[in-house]
Amino acid sequence: SGLAGRLFGGRRAAARSSSSAAAVFERRFASAATKNSYDEILTSLAKPGGGADFGKYYSLPALADPRIDRLPYSIRILLESAIRNCDEFQVTGKDVEKILDWENSATKQVEIPFKPARVLLQDFTGVPAVVDLACMRDAMSKLGSDPNKINPLVPVDLVVDHSVQVDVARSENAVQANMELEFSRNKERFGFLKWGSTAFNNMLVVPPGSGIVHQVNLEYLARVVFNNGGILYPDSVVGTDSHTTMIDGLGVAGWGVGGIEAEATMLGQPMSMVLPAVVGFKLSGKLRNGVTATDLVLTVTQMLRKHGVVGKFVEFYGGGMGELSLADRATIANMAPEYGATMGFFPVDAKTLDYLKLTGRSDETVAMIETYLRANNMFVDYKQVQAERVYSSYLELDLDEVEPCLSGPKRPHDRVTLKNMKSDWLSCLDNKVGFKGFAVPKESQGKVAEFSFRGTPAKIKHGDVVIAAITSCTNTSNPNVMLGAALVAKKACDLGLEVKPWIKTSLAPGSGVVKKYLDKSGLQKYLNQLGFNIVGYGCTTCIGNSGDLDESVAAAITDNDVVAAAVLSGNRNFEGRVHALTRANYLASPPLVVAYALAGTVNIDFEKEPVGISKDGKEVYFRDIWPTTDEIAEVVKASVLPDMFKGTYEAITKGNPMWNELPVSASTLYPWDPKSTYIHEPPYFKDMTMTPPGARPVKDAYCLLNFGDSITTDHISPAGSIHPDSPAAKYLKERNVERKDFNSYGSRRGNDEIMARGTFANIRIVNKFLKGEVGPQTIHVPSGEKLAVFDAAMKYKNEGHDTIILAGAEYGSGSSRDWAAKGPMLQGVKAVIAKSFERIHRSNLAGMGIVPLCFKAGEDADTLGLTGHERYTIQLPTDVNEIKPGQDVTVTTDNGKSFTCTLRFDTEVELAYYTHGGILPYVIRKIAAEQ
Repeated sequence: SGLAGRLFGGRRAAARSSSSAAAVFERRFASAATKNSYDEILTSLAKPGGGADFGKYYSLPALADPRIDRLPYSIRILLESAIRNCDEFQVTGKDVEKILDWENSATKQVEIPFKPARVLLQDFTGVPAVVDLACMRDAMSKLGSDPNKINPLVPVDLVVDHSVQVDVARSENAVQANMELEFSRNKERFGFLKWGSTAFNNMLVVPPGSGIVHQVNLEYLARVVFNNGGILYPDSVVGTDSHTTMIDGLGVAGWGVGGIEAEATMLGQPMSMVLPAVVGFKLSGKLRNGVTATDLVLTVTQMLRKHGVVGKFVEFYGGGMGELSLADRATIANMAPEYGATMGFFPVDAKTLDYLKLTGRSDETVAMIETYLRANNMFVDYKQVQAERVYSSYLELDLDEVEPCLSGPKRPHDRVTLKNMKSDWLSCLDNKVGFKGFAVPKESQGKVAEFSFRGTPAKIKHGDVVIAAITSCTNTSNPNVMLGAALVAKKACDLGLEVKPWIKTSLAPGSGVVKKYLDKSGLQKYLNQLGFNIVGYGCTTCIGNSGDLDESVAAAITDNDVVAAAVLSGNRNFEGRVHALTRANYLASPPLVVAYALAGTVNIDFEKEPVGISKDGKEVYFRDIWPTTDEIAEVVKASVLPDMFKGTYEAITKGNPMWNELPVSASTLYPWDPKSTYIHEPPYFKDMTMTPPGARPVKDAYCLLNFGDSITTDHISPAGSIHPDSPAAKYLKERNVERKDFNSYGSRRGNDEIMARGTFANIRIVNKFLKGEVGPQTIHVPSGEKLAVFDAAMKYKNEGHDTIILAGAEYGSGSSRDWAAKGPMLQGVKAVIAKSFERIHRSNLAGMGIVPLCFKAGEDADTLGLTGHERYTIQLPTDVNEIKPGQDVTVTTDNGKSFTCTLRFDTEVELAYYTHGGILPYVIRKIAAEQ
């Protein structure tokens, strides 16, 4: 009966009484094997220079199985994990065989367990994770079990201060001022995380102000190879942000999962996953002069989106690998969520080892990593003839063909070459409203809005840039593009160019190392001169923390319906994400961000039109300020030094005065404050017993929301600022919180009351019920009232009605936001019926007990004539033994329609989560049964 059966004695346990279920659990866990089935291949790893061994490892060559040499490197990591954890209980020999036979089994949607080496949390998702752990301890106490058994069993790295609200920019003291504001606003949240670092074992907390989680992971946290009690094994990681994939550039297998799934992993649960197909992506040639890694990644993103890689691994190989720096690889790996893959993997080679030395890893550590990976056939040596590896499908790119480009104005895979940018922009103004259109009437396209900016006359028109931000781990970890941007700034300053003062410019490096090499190069002063002062070390504009625009600029945009633009070196540009008033958002390399800030508009042809006028009155063109590849390489070589990494990260564990002075409770149970608007005890375990609830019928449910295609987790999950007229704002006002202290949804992720009210509160959400009107409202079907989504959901709840959601293709694409599943669950949503789901979100829905269903191919709500005003009954068997992953399910409506959907519980374990009411109740019952 699969992994769920192995853990809980089969799904029939769900229907038994509390006492019998507990007895079944105890028998199962007591009989678990402790001996590894593959101990005969446990081998000592000798040091190259002699002396004591590095340790022992499970040797893949010792299996003498010819299939291993044909496996992609990414699959070998899954294989090693299965072998090392094979106890014939959570992981069996049959699981190992499925992975060994990957060439055949990958086409069959087979389920395998995977135990990552560690879990990575950033504070926005780390807060609810720690909230849930604290709440689980309370639940354990109520069940009469030892609450201290709730501790991470897998190492957890938690990086605090994932994002910085850009309130202070264009100022030499921006970092300190923003940091003080962050601590003022988030003191309670930071204090809670500091409590977690002392209350829970096996959890490393990186204090605020250290950098973006993914860059810190790349430069400092990643082990590449673990040595745990003398057992060596590859580093692998799941993180509560989809851009955890950045670490794949370092040869560490990692991807994003929802917070709820990460929590289960932390507590020792193997992840259940479908053995993935692997797309082999061959790189050849070399990037042309002036072309950046960002241009490459936007090109790769478009290619892979077109190819279709959702749920798959992408593995890069070929002669072009040697032309890419480790930072270039990390840039490509980081964007895996944007091209839809689970991960974009770069196996470890000599470039990886060089980077480890550059970032301060010791010579002995690097020697251990190389020796282990070579011995276990996980190291790529491009000096040797490569054994033929098999991939599920193949792509190839000649790096010489990559052109300078951007992506936008609303999606990261809508690539636009730089030379076609002006014409593409003009067509976007003409096109009907959509991903590539704003439907601005011809007679209005040249409209100029005049306003006064701090006493100076100013003008703004369609396409004018109001936000220019060098941000995001995608690019700020890459010295080539960062120093390239600085060189653009220097050339511009030398010619006397300026950035208009009303453009909100900012620079948010992913770690303090960036400041060190910018200072060393002597180029930071030129960025400052153009307004690109460092505002903090964390995610900013890319995650919606742009801060407010000047009131005069905001009024000019709003009063004149201007399609204003933002240009950022980020990875996400969905409408409404960067800023509510920038309807056009373009992803670009850091040097291009500076160039567009100088131009002041995206409505420009850089080949033909000047960027600005020099101090001596001459026209300055793009080519006059653009650095060559050799210029950048020279500055990188002279400015990026190993001591910078060592010094930065040696200081991390010491914290900073504001962090160190935070008071912390010594209790292992968190003292919940009912008056807190930041940290609130959620209702997930209310009235929980040891008896799993089993399958729950969905009968005569109303449709809460009726969506089309590409509804992202940004549309679903609360993010960005809290609108003053929203249900969340009303909640805060009722608790005497002033508007200036609303903070962001991200900072309040530890309060389920806020997050439930902010679910589906995106101002750009398009709900078919509203017939073309955009906004976070819906129709309460029985009464016909137009209400805020949360208010409608509560009205249905109070009336005793279940609700479902109708959706189109790619439902839940974007960041791995657990609140995109938690929020709908708290609103009473029982099922989502969509054309297709993004991988992580579908898994999260299952983990929160929401039923994910897919229309059959060629069908959707429109073709079936569904308006959303019907009532829906999902014919799901009440006997859990009759429910199977991927089975057909009939849905009927109260007006006589009937159609068949596919049940998207893809694995037995996801089905077990559902029958237990979610991942966390499942884990609590497991741990309680073990005691």
